[in-house]
Amino acid sequence: MSQRGGGGRGRASRGRAIQKQTSSRHQQEQQQQQQLPHAQASTSTGAIRRPGQPTTQSSTGRGLIRVGEKGDSAIGQIGRGLEKLSIQSTAGGSGDAGAVAIVASGRGAARGKRILPTDIFVTKPSHVENKKGTSGIHKVIKVNYFKVLKATDWALYQYHVDFSPEEDRTIVRKTLLKVHQKKIGAYIFDGTVMYTSCRLSDRMVFTSTRQSDEQHITITVRLVGDMLVGDPHYIQFFNILVRKCYEVLKLKLVGRHYFDPRSKIVLPEHKLELWPGYVSSIRQHERDILMCVEISNKVMRLETLGDILNNFYREDRNRFRENFCNAVIGTVVLTDYNNNTYRIEDVDFSASPSSSFPLKNGESITYIDYYRKKYDIRIRNPGHPMLVTKSKTKDRQAGEGERVYLVPELCRATGLTDSMRENYRLMSSLAVETRLQPGKRIEKLLKFNKRLCEDRTIMQELSEWNLQLDNKLLQIPARQLLNEKIYFGGDVSANAEQGDWTKAMMNKKCVISPRLKEWVFLISERDSSLEQSFIPTLLKVAAGMQFQIDKPRSEYIRDDRPGTYNERLEQILSRQIPQLIFCAVSNNRSDRYSAIKKKCCVDRPVPSQICLTRTMTHRNIKSIATKIAIQMSCKLGGAPWYVDIPLEGIMMIGFDVCHDTTMKNKDFGATVAILNRRMTQYFSAVNVHHTGEELSNDLSDNICKSAQAYYALNKTLPGRIVIYRDGVGEGQVPLVMDREVIQIKKKLDGLYGGSDRYKMAFIIVTKRLNTRFFENNNNPEPGTIVDDVITSPIKYDFFIVSQKVRQGTVTPTAYSVVYDTLGMDPDKIQRLTYKLTHMYYNCSNTVRVPAPCHYAHKLAFLVSKFIHRAPDTQLQNTLYFL
Repeated sequence: MSQRGGGGRGRASRGRAIQKQTSSRHQQEQQQQQQLPHAQASTSTGAIRRPGQPTTQSSTGRGLIRVGEKGDSAIGQIGRGLEKLSIQSTAGGSGDAGAVAIVASGRGAARGKRILPTDIFVTKPSHVENKKGTSGIHKVIKVNYFKVLKATDWALYQYHVDFSPEEDRTIVRKTLLKVHQKKIGAYIFDGTVMYTSCRLSDRMVFTSTRQSDEQHITITVRLVGDMLVGDPHYIQFFNILVRKCYEVLKLKLVGRHYFDPRSKIVLPEHKLELWPGYVSSIRQHERDILMCVEISNKVMRLETLGDILNNFYREDRNRFRENFCNAVIGTVVLTDYNNNTYRIEDVDFSASPSSSFPLKNGESITYIDYYRKKYDIRIRNPGHPMLVTKSKTKDRQAGEGERVYLVPELCRATGLTDSMRENYRLMSSLAVETRLQPGKRIEKLLKFNKRLCEDRTIMQELSEWNLQLDNKLLQIPARQLLNEKIYFGGDVSANAEQGDWTKAMMNKKCVISPRLKEWVFLISERDSSLEQSFIPTLLKVAAGMQFQIDKPRSEYIRDDRPGTYNERLEQILSRQIPQLIFCAVSNNRSDRYSAIKKKCCVDRPVPSQICLTRTMTHRNIKSIATKIAIQMSCKLGGAPWYVDIPLEGIMMIGFDVCHDTTMKNKDFGATVAILNRRMTQYFSAVNVHHTGEELSNDLSDNICKSAQAYYALNKTLPGRIVIYRDGVGEGQVPLVMDREVIQIKKKLDGLYGGSDRYKMAFIIVTKRLNTRFFENNNNPEPGTIVDDVITSPIKYDFFIVSQKVRQGTVTPTAYSVVYDTLGMDPDKIQRLTYKLTHMYYNCSNTVRVPAPCHYAHKLAFLVSKFIHRAPDTQLQNTLYFL
């Protein structure tokens, strides 16, 4: 671990930001802009942006302190007590023209002006003064966050470190630099960027020797700039410091996260290892800097791709190449020698480890010699083909990446194959270790915290950088919404107890029940006997829901190959299009499923239902038949239940994107809209796109089409439009705001004849979170809402636990309102969102996201994985994709 250099331990020498408080208010006002003791010309660039504002670059100038009425430093206190943020120029006598301040108004305004970090994209709408809801029962829960009790608050200096010749192994780069620790002093280094608390020379050059091959490495350290508290990269420094602590604990970096191979769990019968690990992130939240820690696991296969190749060769020497390509292309592998992950794009059987390739200096070398010299690795199978991947590019549209060749025996397969996921015993074994109950997860989190807080080396490191973590999980306020009422046909209602109404809906009528007169039941001759017991059961349970189904016309096929289904469906549908096609299949073959859906969604549009033959003989056949009947009803325009939305003229829309499984740069975006208050009428559209611009145009066009479909049904355009946008990464939010939201507003303005004729909200939905909630060592009940403490000061955001899980710890869903002119208070938006989680007809319980989002994902997934083309528009007014 790095130690402090001599003469650098004093507070002044560290450049600590010392704020001088004066006794009188007059003196405070005179000192509103004063220079820090360590002030340097900052090289930080960027500005605080709101949606629609162009990106600008400006220097933050000299280090400043803003002193409010109470004399407290504003720097770094992002949003402490803020309820309203507004942008204000702070050009003043210190020469920092162009700097931007955030002014507090409402609660906490007396604390004065605060400088927000640069490069921050503020998504909180400017009119939002309070984002807290009020309804429900107030309670206190625990979260997987630890409060940062003390944090570094002095100036840091950032340096970029280059190595020549290049060295891509982070651990080796750190070792090469550590040799010069006495000359550098105390530092933190992540492999590329180095931070120090004392300013060094602007450019330094060192020389180290790599032990593996005695190669002399030139290390160049260049000053990038200084960072004051409040700089967006300042929090990044904390995270790098914590990652350094992980290395002290002997955790191993795999990909982007750290895992503990010493605590690995071996599953020899499945040839797998499970490495436990931790995912942590330190961020500024509403009033405090908090550290989120989540328990993670990495599935490591014991076999290499070389082993997989040898197995295929032994099984079938004639087709081993084809089988190997099918098995490995598209998979992600880990190379232990540099801890990098790669996606396999192709296999080159014309190349081998014995082949030569040119180095950057022009010399030619074989792969065998390259790995022996650079990594001290001996290749055992010189005749194996080479795996082809591409160098990683940050942008998918950046063009073709450089081809990279990998040796099969040096690549470990990661993750699970489809066949592994279908192995019930394997998945059950993994679930025991990975799906931790809340109490067990809390125990592991506290054990992790104890390891950090009791290791002497780590304690010394954290102490030297003035960082201290709390030793207990954070407790935060939450609210429990009341159970929703579920309405069935005949105005009969029942409460959704703990988000489930399975028992309550027994023998209840559907809200809308179409009649199914003409439908075709297609099954293989081998399984035709199953029809005799299944069809009467299906008709009986449907009658109990007032869904009248006549007997089908049965068609039998000689076998269940995809081509056979395709031919018979064409024969049937070319003569007459029935109301629905029901196909009974023997297994989950994706090519057969794809053939049926292509025929019924694109070539000959007709609602279709596919069911496994083993499902038709299940012991719980009555319950299964009920769900199948509900699906069939919905595909014909039926609706089994609804929840009450006390708002007229509102249209809810869900949007999600899925990547095409056959073409890398091809995506499908699906839009699903609810067209009436009872949420029983739907409109859907799917578009293929290759760029973000195409996506924005298609989304805005489909929202206008949804509004027109709403008009066709209700004879008026919707007065309020709520859009739930799924599938957005954190780095994509500015693009979504600058492209999608602006494009949608532009198209709707044209449709309505002005922006004042409709109201709209755009809400980003995030399912993949590391945040976990605990209530009395158990999962919180469905309807739990959190809108304070762990939320962001620059977002209009909240969390909802909407679903109940039987195994493991529940994951909340995060919502961020990035645009809002609805005029609804936060409580109504939260309750509307929770109500929509009750409207997914595939199950009689709440789901993780609002139903329009879930439907959009279901549709996008169907098209991207099986159909690969947009379905026919004749199906757009029903839930044919359930």
